[in-house]
Amino acid sequence: MDLHIRPPAALKGEVRPPGDKSISHRAAIIASLAEGHSEISGFLEGEDCLSTVSCLRSLGVELEGPRNGFLRVYGRGLRGFKEPDDVLNAGNSGTTMRLLLGLLAGQPFYSVLTGDASLRRRPMGRVAEPLRSMGAKIYGRRGGEVAPLTVLGGELKPLSYTTPVASAQLKSALLLAGLYAEGETVISEPALSRDHTERLLGFCGAELKRDGLTVFLKGRPRLKPFRLEVPGDISAAAFFLVAGCIHPQAEITIENVGLNPTRSGVLDVLRGMGAEILISREGEKEGEPTGKILVRTSRLRGYNIKGEIIPRLIDEIPVLAVAAAVAEGETVIRDAAELRVKESDRIAALTRELRRLGAHIEPLPDGMIIRGGELHGAEVDSHGDHRLAMALAVAGLVARGETVVRGAECIAISYPDFCRDLASIGGLG
Repeated sequence: MDLHIRPPAALKGEVRPPGDKSISHRAAIIASLAEGHSEISGFLEGEDCLSTVSCLRSLGVELEGPRNGFLRVYGRGLRGFKEPDDVLNAGNSGTTMRLLLGLLAGQPFYSVLTGDASLRRRPMGRVAEPLRSMGAKIYGRRGGEVAPLTVLGGELKPLSYTTPVASAQLKSALLLAGLYAEGETVISEPALSRDHTERLLGFCGAELKRDGLTVFLKGRPRLKPFRLEVPGDISAAAFFLVAGCIHPQAEITIENVGLNPTRSGVLDVLRGMGAEILISREGEKEGEPTGKILVRTSRLRGYNIKGEIIPRLIDEIPVLAVAAAVAEGETVIRDAAELRVKESDRIAALTRELRRLGAHIEPLPDGMIIRGGELHGAEVDSHGDHRLAMALAVAGLVARGETVVRGAECIAISYPDFCRDLASIGGLG
């Protein structure tokens, strides 16, 4: 599918982003570990989260839905999963594969995890190695580094581990495995990554505490079922935040957005760039803070993005690069080497495609240097990366002439209604 975009006269209206992708994954998995049935509303029905649901069904979990964002999960407890009859396919979802590696490490049976061509290239050794030290047997291509991965799980011992990078997927996989270990699992990070797993496990009754950058989890709990309303995904909202900032006639309200501080780095950076953003806090939904955001046309300036804020906005860097491409001055992004191993090599892909639009951008091993200016329409490619496709669509809103985003069907991975929502505020003719 190709997406054709021309700069609209104005962007105005309200957007309600889809349910948070990270929370949706974790809610389905943790509900399957609980004893009793859980009800989840606002569940993201994107392809990634549907991959998680499909894998759970193959493990013997009964699920109803998702339908219109509602998912009912009949939990099987820690020990109620069954050996799958076939290979578990995580599709394009790194979250599905990495979190299920943690769950499968504690199962007394054989399983195989694979994914699409993109996912089979992404590194899994960072997760597999500490799980092996807990007692799981994990084998795969390239010395166990990439999928397909075979898991022979069973009795696990607790782990005390410092992650080499701040990675919520790695931390979550180890915490899920820690549920099966007798004793206390201790995970430390070099910087704070998103904490949805910890919040949900605590909400379900796990004995879990945090001390700075370290999480302590007591193994073998009995998890309680729950009702959860998933807040809107701030990573999805980010595309409209940037669109509202960079378009010359814009005022956009974004409803029901998750404002978890481990995810809100994009707001800090845009404000640092001079964005006019108003946030109304609306309280908490099952431990997750939510609110409404109003964004208006702003005069952005260059900014340095590096250090501890990177884990809080790693998924938003593609669209922040678009903001930097039209801001005044220079933006430098560092400490983001993780972008090299996402759905695409996002540093290389962003450099190539934004240059086609006239952006002044230089790649770095762990980021990029972007000098602001004007953009012009061109034909660009998504590289099969949903976040890159949506970022390029946002760039097309301010580029002179027509922008054509090739391969835009990948947007359905995380935001199936993106084009509808963009059209609702005047962004698609």
